Amino acid sequence: MVDSVESQEPLVSIRGLRFSRGSRVIFDGVDIDIPRGKVTAIMGPSGTGKTTLLKLIGGQLRPSAGTILVDGQDIHRLGNRDLYRLRMRMGMLFQSGALLTDINVFDNVAYPLREHTDLSPSMIRKLVLLKLEAVGLRGARELMPSELSGGMARRVALARAMVMDPMMIMYDEPFTGQDPISMGVLVGLIRALNDASRLSSIIVSHDVQETSAIADLIYVISNGKVIESGKPQEILNSKLEWTRQFMQGLPDGPVPFHYPAAELAEDLLGASC
Repeated sequence: MVDSVESQEPLVSIRGLRFSRGSRVIFDGVDIDIPRGKVTAIMGPSGTGKTTLLKLIGGQLRPSAGTILVDGQDIHRLGNRDLYRLRMRMGMLFQSGALLTDINVFDNVAYPLREHTDLSPSMIRKLVLLKLEAVGLRGARELMPSELSGGMARRVALARAMVMDPMMIMYDEPFTGQDPISMGVLVGLIRALNDASRLSSIIVSHDVQETSAIADLIYVISNGKVIESGKPQEILNSKLEWTRQFMQGLPDGPVPFHYPAAELAEDLLGASC
């Protein structure tokens, strides 16, 4: 069966995006398309604005120029009520997990349902248990966040991000600080849940190996621009020197080790700071 024209349209379409913080340019004319039903990775060194991009997509920040369409809607032209409705269709996995520390695992996952729906307690219970089962933590529902390992906390946060059955989930550095086992579990979960739930996923990360293993499409960004985009194998085998340096973790290349400064001798012989 041939997919409809609508299904071929990107879920998120970014055109001519410009954004600055003071005099520092974060994005300078960025174009990105996030396809439906796929895992799209936004990669680049720390400090290149990857988390900022998620905030722009979610409408938390406003660009100085350009447009961001989410499911056909210009997110920065929406009124508060329409923006609120659209955000309810977006899940977010924060880098820290951001669990509420004074309530247990079950109540953390149930929180969005209690806040945003009129579902009965019995229906909320069933939905929460299904989401916890999906991340392998149904048996941990009565634990407090302080009793969880880092990997378990990230999985609870993933269950919470999924509980409203969003059209997409945004992941902010999901693998940071994880041990190899927890990282492997998260990698498999993100891919499996994306496919089983027919989600669209956006991962911002600088973890090359893990992200490349599950992404369908990778955008590499630096210095406010998209350096290159393509399938993981294309990016891993890139002929661009900058992309190769980043993807292979090479110490020498276009990205300098030293922050711009005067010559060392000049600094040493100059006046004190």
